[in-house]
Formats: sequence, C-alpha cells, structure tokens
Amino acid sequence: MTRVLTHDPDPRLDLVLERLVDVPRELVWKAWTTPEILMRWFTPAPWSTVACELDLRPGGIFRTVMRSPEGQEFPNVGCCLEIVDQEKFVFTNTMAPGYRPILRASGGVDFPFTAIISLESVGTGTRYTALAIHADEEACTRHRTMGFHDGWGSALDQLVALAPSIGHLRS
Repeated sequence: MTRVLTHDPDPRLDLVLERLVDVPRELVWKAWTTPEILMRWFTPAPWSTVACELDLRPGGIFRTVMRSPEGQEFPNVGCCLEIVDQEKFVFTNTMAPGYRPILRASGGVDFPFTAIISLESVGTGTRYTALAIHADEEACTRHRTMGFHDGWGSALDQLVALAPSIGHLRS
C-alpha cells in the first residue's frame, strides 16, 4: 500500500503526529468513524467527549462536544472533506456541513485547521498519521502551544487502550 498522505507538511504551518500502533488499521478506522466509539477515546482525560455526530461523506457533519473536568462544554462543528475507507479521513473546522464557511470571532483559543488522518497497515499494526494544517503561523503556534502533540498523542493512547474492546462494540 502506498502512503496516503498527499500533503507535504510545512513546519511553519502544520503539526504532525505520526506513530506506529499495535492496532489493526480496521479497528483504528472504526474508532474514528463510529460516534459511540469515538466518544470513548477522542478527548484526552480528564476531559471527555459527551456528544458526537458524524456523517461520513464529503460535506457531511463532524460534530463533537467536549466537556472539561469542571463541567464546561465546548461544542465543535466541522465538515468532512474526504473519506477513503480505512485509509484517510479529512475534516475541517473551517466549514460547517454542506461546505458552508464558518465565520469565527477573533481571539480566544479557537483556531481554524484541517485535519488529515492517514492510516497505513504495517504488519498487524497501523502507521497512524494525524496532520493538522493551519492557514497561518499564529494559528499553528496556538494549536502547538495548546498542546497538540500531548493532547492528540494522549487521545491516541486512549484509542490504543480501547482497541481490544473495539472489535466487540457495535458500529
């Protein structure tokens, strides 16, 4: 299988998390594309994902609600851009479903990005690549400073820990 990453990361604008995980690609894909499963691992503890809506088609919704340890909820809505079964999932928070552009208030911790999740089978495991593409250095720096690598890495660790039970969960 050839690499599915079709974007050459720019270190000024993009953040990359790449790891080889001992989880079959089919289960990693199921964890990303089944709302009930995604809610169990997607947000690094002690935060949690309390809602998820996912329409796996270009223009479909990718919505999550994250809850802080203090109980504050943070809704996130985005748009699916590209879905290649068990290989690639691309979504963005710059557009709502139906490719409707989202206007953002300036300031805060909100930053626009597009994510490319690429999966490649390696033996019985998966080469997992999460790429966050930003429009400018400021957004990339904010995402890095907020803890992209630690947060997305911790969430991936949670997915790996959940993996033995994913095969038994209903999709």
